Amino acid sequence: MTQSLDIYLAAPRGFCAGVDRAIKIVEMALEKWGAPVYVRHEIVHNKFVVDGLREKGAVFVEELDECPTDRPVIFSAHGVPKAVPAEAAAREMIYVDATCPLVSKVHIEAERHAANGLQMVMIGHAGHPETIGTMGQLPDGDVLLVETVDDVATLEPRDPDKLAFVTQTTLSVDDTADIVAALQNRFPEIVGPHKEDICYATTNRQEAVKAMAPKIEALLVIGAPNSSNSRRLVEVGSKAGCTYAQLVQRATDIDWRALSGVGSLGITAGASAPETLVNEVIDAFRQRFDVEVHPVETAVENVEFKVPRVLRAPAN
Repeated sequence: MTQSLDIYLAAPRGFCAGVDRAIKIVEMALEKWGAPVYVRHEIVHNKFVVDGLREKGAVFVEELDECPTDRPVIFSAHGVPKAVPAEAAAREMIYVDATCPLVSKVHIEAERHAANGLQMVMIGHAGHPETIGTMGQLPDGDVLLVETVDDVATLEPRDPDKLAFVTQTTLSVDDTADIVAALQNRFPEIVGPHKEDICYATTNRQEAVKAMAPKIEALLVIGAPNSSNSRRLVEVGSKAGCTYAQLVQRATDIDWRALSGVGSLGITAGASAPETLVNEVIDAFRQRFDVEVHPVETAVENVEFKVPRVLRAPAN
């Protein structure tokens, strides 16, 4: 007799508006200019998506100097330091900025605070492209990076009464709240954003995992190892009580032995993971179990971002 398995499927999950827009930008650029179109850094952090765009003619590079000047280049959804579009303009390249508008909002905040004489503190992960891009909106050394509550204690600002903070958009909501509290405790005058920097999609996906956690014995998060928001979902699941919470890129990564005897499983997907991979994982479970799927919906998302004007069809 086939073992029964209750799968609790998080909603929202998968693609957010910023990721959807970035992928469309690459596809529209290929339609407009033909292949190859160059993309600086992975357009979004998902191998399946990147490989699909590569097959259509996108060429992924890490730095601008790897791009020829006679082909278009696209900047990834994570954002880039100011020096990158400046270099592209100096080389007279056609470039399209696919930075998520919610990341661009953080860039504008950082510049506004700096213009008001405040030194910036960035809550984020060192080396992540979004953190590099945000810190790169201001001159070297003008932004202090903190990753943990402990980092707050060692901060050495120019003036402790003239500080502001911004955050990476894909962080753990709860962990970030602890860091913000530590900053406010040590620097009572620090200025925060008017509205939360952590994006709606990151927040919604984490809330769905928290809602599922009491119902499930194990959690699978579909996403890439270099996807910050996907890795945070695993952490959120673990902290919410899932004794087994794992990140998988696709069905071939599932550790079936670890899931032996599990009767209830939660599935979600990071903001750069396509629904195709969610269906692939569920189908893999259907081949081994008598599966019943239970949606767990905690929010409805209807956000859509426009693509850049340079890629839009002219009005009739």
